[in-house]
Amino acid sequence: MASALQLADSNPLLFKPSLAKRRKHPQRFRLVPRASSSSSSPPPPPPPERTRRQFISDASAVPLSIAALQLQASPAPLSEWERVYLPIDPGVVLLDIAFVPDDPKHGFLLGTRQTLMETKDGGNTWVPRSIPSAEDEDFNYRFNSISFKGNEGWIVGKPAILLYTSDAGESWERIPLSAQLPGDIVYIKATGEKSAEMVTDEGAIYVTSNRGYNWKAAVQETVSATLNRTVSSGISGVSYYTGTFNTVNRSPDGRYVAVSSRGNFYLTWEPGQPYWQPHNRAVARRIQNMGWRADGGLWLLVRGGGLFLSKGTGVTEDFEEIPVQSRGFGILDVGYRSKDEAWAAGGSGVLLRTTNGGKSWIRDKAADSIAANLYSVKFIDDNKGFVLGNDGVLLRYLG
Repeated sequence: MASALQLADSNPLLFKPSLAKRRKHPQRFRLVPRASSSSSSPPPPPPPERTRRQFISDASAVPLSIAALQLQASPAPLSEWERVYLPIDPGVVLLDIAFVPDDPKHGFLLGTRQTLMETKDGGNTWVPRSIPSAEDEDFNYRFNSISFKGNEGWIVGKPAILLYTSDAGESWERIPLSAQLPGDIVYIKATGEKSAEMVTDEGAIYVTSNRGYNWKAAVQETVSATLNRTVSSGISGVSYYTGTFNTVNRSPDGRYVAVSSRGNFYLTWEPGQPYWQPHNRAVARRIQNMGWRADGGLWLLVRGGGLFLSKGTGVTEDFEEIPVQSRGFGILDVGYRSKDEAWAAGGSGVLLRTTNGGKSWIRDKAADSIAANLYSVKFIDDNKGFVLGNDGVLLRYLG
């Protein structure tokens, strides 16, 4: 079958199989008369009579006071973000977003429950889209990743599905995939004309240059095979490893960093390397997520809300912790708007900002009122950014 994935003969990877209780009785306070200095003191004069005009003036002030208190109690607007309400089910988790480079206001939003939405006004409004080739099946696809290069775009999901467009998403073509693909496809990157790079959660990396009809493996074996072959490498937790990636992130120059499913170590890969390179975690708590800073260094998030930055640039195991106000909730992702400015998002509406490259972070308290976990921070360019969360929560950057 011409559309099935193919590998070089030397690489068999592809074919490797609250509230408190109310009181029962109201609390009572006794009024104790103030002692007088002399029993023969004359009684105090009666209070002056109030005029009708004074009574009406005082009565009209009460609603104004209540309105002022209600105004103070209402949640403050997001300082640099606004929420975009989407016409989707509340249980949908948003997973990825991308815009067409040749038409910056035209973009697509992905999520669970086969969610695919389209905007043509820069993300202010979104409308649902459907793909007939996916709707005809009984599967409820989870669309994981989307990427554009020019007018060409790619979408991957779980169960294994690959979609391709050459007309900026006006129509989508389904590209067949091999049933022996190792793992689930979690990421795809459009790299050029009819070319793309995709990654599975077992560490397989494939590249294509003919619209996805043939794929070539960029690594010689899965992560499981690499780690079980090198059990004496000194990496903690890799013996008889059969897990998958929890997260994987790609740098602009094609380098990858991935976190193991249990968070006890991480792996890196650069173009030209035959295998993934495992690394011990340099922190006590398990890793939640990792990614690349704008200057080429690494950021690292641990479970429980900790944030670490690597010392210097490139791949290293030397990290330093940065104090953050996460309120005890986990930080789930970091997105860089520029070399100096970045935003971090996490559980229960945690939203943090740095303007000095990550040396210090300030919490955006206005986001505390968002009853959702914020999973992903995506900056398309300096002026266009989004935060994706569960229950269909989408925040748009205002700047």
